[in-house]
Amino acid sequence: MRSSTSQLSIHKLEVFCAVAERQSVSLAAEHLNIAQPVVSTHLKSLSEKLGVTLTRRSGRRTELTEEGQSVYRWALDVVVRTRELERELADTQRGVAGKVSVGASMTPGSYVLPGIVASIRQRYPLGQISVHVMTSLTVTDAIRRGECDFAFTILDPRQEIQDLQIEHVCDESLILVAASHFEIQAASTPLSELPYITAQHGTPRRDIEEYLLMEHGVSRSHILMEFGHPEAIKRAVRTGAGVAFLFHSSIRDELASGVLQQIDTPGMDLQVPVYLVRRKNKTLNRFQSTMIEALTRSLREQDA
Repeated sequence: MRSSTSQLSIHKLEVFCAVAERQSVSLAAEHLNIAQPVVSTHLKSLSEKLGVTLTRRSGRRTELTEEGQSVYRWALDVVVRTRELERELADTQRGVAGKVSVGASMTPGSYVLPGIVASIRQRYPLGQISVHVMTSLTVTDAIRRGECDFAFTILDPRQEIQDLQIEHVCDESLILVAASHFEIQAASTPLSELPYITAQHGTPRRDIEEYLLMEHGVSRSHILMEFGHPEAIKRAVRTGAGVAFLFHSSIRDELASGVLQQIDTPGMDLQVPVYLVRRKNKTLNRFQSTMIEALTRSLREQDA
């Protein structure tokens, strides 16, 4: 007789993992782009096949039972390895074709990698390169879940990285900028008292910025606005509302056109490391290895 687990589909396991991670049937349905009743049906079917209760209601949340937690750990491992196997099976023609999923934190993913990937894609027209732009915290989670093969990201010092392989790739320069029409008397206005627009409090991007400034004795007292994406910060600065520390790669065009101006910060050289991150036990196929080498080399050449 076949066991109950041999009759389970990967899709049912993916649905169950989505519910477990979001503690919500409706949020899981939204994430998977399927109807909420379909999610409920899959949960019921999975529970019946395994002969255990997997979830329980706790207020608005859907929590895992003790048995559900055990099933989740097993299901997540199956889903992760299946995703990776699907990409590995696409390895053909000695690494010149295949699929690769690349994660990236916001600045590298929004301003640096697009041009590099477009150039590499011309050299490997049979390859499929997917770049997922997210926060540095969600990047590492995506690596663990097998959603990305590797990633280029800044790292919050508080992040758990024992299970990850980390390699320094390049450094991003943080420079102070303002709108071209923004008037500032640098000699008479201390850096700590300028009107700042910055990343949201508690985010890795904000924490890294504050840490670097504190190393130079700068504690900002005038934070005007906070935004969750560097593009939003840049657009607010362009209005003349205040100043901001932004990565040089995100404002090259604005500096060249004169839309933004750089404000001198004598004695300050703020450098933020960008890392290549992958799972320690992750095996790359030929195409993925080719892409990791090509992307890393291009990032280092831009940093040179």
